[in-house]
Amino acid sequence: MPPSEDPIDRAGSASLSHGVADRLTALIVDGAVRPGDKLPAESALMDRYGVSRTVVREAVSRLQVAGLVETHRGKGSFVLIRPTVSPFTADPGELRTVDDVLALIDFRLGVEVEAAALAAQRRTPAQLRRLEDALAAFTASAAKPSAAVEADYTLHLRIAEAANNHYFVNLLGSLGPTMIAMPHTRLAVADEAAESAHFGRVVQEHGDIVAAIRRGDALGAAAAARTHLANSRARLRP
Repeated sequence: MPPSEDPIDRAGSASLSHGVADRLTALIVDGAVRPGDKLPAESALMDRYGVSRTVVREAVSRLQVAGLVETHRGKGSFVLIRPTVSPFTADPGELRTVDDVLALIDFRLGVEVEAAALAAQRRTPAQLRRLEDALAAFTASAAKPSAAVEADYTLHLRIAEAANNHYFVNLLGSLGPTMIAMPHTRLAVADEAAESAHFGRVVQEHGDIVAAIRRGDALGAAAAARTHLANSRARLRP
């Protein structure tokens, strides 16, 4: 039997099927096999990677579960999509206009409302303490706009952590403090009374979210988060 073209390392910790699946995924990412193309036949993959038919079938099953290929009986497996290799981020350089920031808030509404509801259902006592500490830190940052942005972001991140789903945390982590938009009233020179009233409303909105999470009220937490983000959106309009 001729040597394999691209043999899988049998000494590695990953299974053989996992290794073959990784090689096939790389072919799709690199564009060597494009959406709509048919994967090589099982026998060709067996020869190429030096594995059994069972291993090849398990590897293709992994790609099916990942939504990368679709298999038709008697015809073979066909590539559906080309997976992305870049993490999601919100580049501060791309937030050039008020409309860009409003679009980001619209996106956050679709994520953070559900995160708040889950936090009310799943938060641990320790997570609730961190959340309340974050609320206190934000409340204390009234006279420091730069510190307020960081404290605001930390508060939202603590809510995501209390949802106990790492995807929420990863997403907010990729956005960073950039996601906290500074409303015009905080950037312009305004009278102290108006500034204090504005900040007080934001503190109250955050407090409503935390209170709902504290009492385990998922619907209330979702409603409070939606109200806060909707109000944040309105405050960005001059």
